[in-house]
Amino acid sequence: MKGKILVVFSILMLFFISCSQKNVDKKYSVEELDCWRDGYFVQENVDMSKYDDNNIIRAKVNSEWQEYKTVEVPDEFIEWNWDARLNTMERFRNHQPPKWAGPHNGIVATYGAMRKDSHFKLNNSVKGMGFLPKKEKIKETIKMLKETNDNPFPVKLDTLTSMYYQGQELFDINKQLSLELYTNPNFITQTFLNQILNPVSTIVFLDIPCYKLKTVVQLFDPNNPNLTDYEKDIVEYVNLIHSYFHGKFSKEFIAVVYHIIEVYDNSPGSKEAKGTRIMPKLP
Repeated sequence: MKGKILVVFSILMLFFISCSQKNVDKKYSVEELDCWRDGYFVQENVDMSKYDDNNIIRAKVNSEWQEYKTVEVPDEFIEWNWDARLNTMERFRNHQPPKWAGPHNGIVATYGAMRKDSHFKLNNSVKGMGFLPKKEKIKETIKMLKETNDNPFPVKLDTLTSMYYQGQELFDINKQLSLELYTNPNFITQTFLNQILNPVSTIVFLDIPCYKLKTVVQLFDPNNPNLTDYEKDIVEYVNLIHSYFHGKFSKEFIAVVYHIIEVYDNSPGSKEAKGTRIMPKLP
């Protein structure tokens, strides 16, 4: 009897591929990822147990556990990012469309495994990006956004503007925040497949100056009942700030936190740039 159980278990393990490991030659469908539970997924390849003490993240990348230390973006990145966002608020006040270039539209590159409909593991996708409030600030920020959510749009623009004027007092500057809009238990995007199997991504912002971030990725399912209190706050905040500007949605989306490990200057026409790493600073 024990032998039969072991055989059945082995067959199941062949069919269900763990979300913390990958078969690099396999083409995946949503049914073949065992990270799905009862209507939600669990990410198993990022360990934050050392983060609060020394900003160290353990992540299983290329099927091996490795350690990464987060960095803060440099002052020039912050100045470019927040100036561009404040300019966008002004454009909206003047009934002008936003520019496509800039800090909101991050071009996210990932690699992991092939989806059933592709011969390629590489992927690229444009994602809306923003900053995450500090852990000690996030609850009061959520409360403020809820209290002002029904205000007229021009007033809401003033609220968003005031958040960026608070700057580093409000926001963590070693993270970027986004949403996974389309993945669910019946469908996976290529970005999600890559990130759940191999939790690293590169983000490039098309603009002058041009910056590139190399990151470790955390994914939070809003339907996961086992999220920590802080993880629930992250999910609530990113969905709230998204609907605050774009209007109410009928569901909450997956939250994606990009922990910044390296920053590069990709600015064209700059003799000092040429894709040079600027954080951590070179010796």
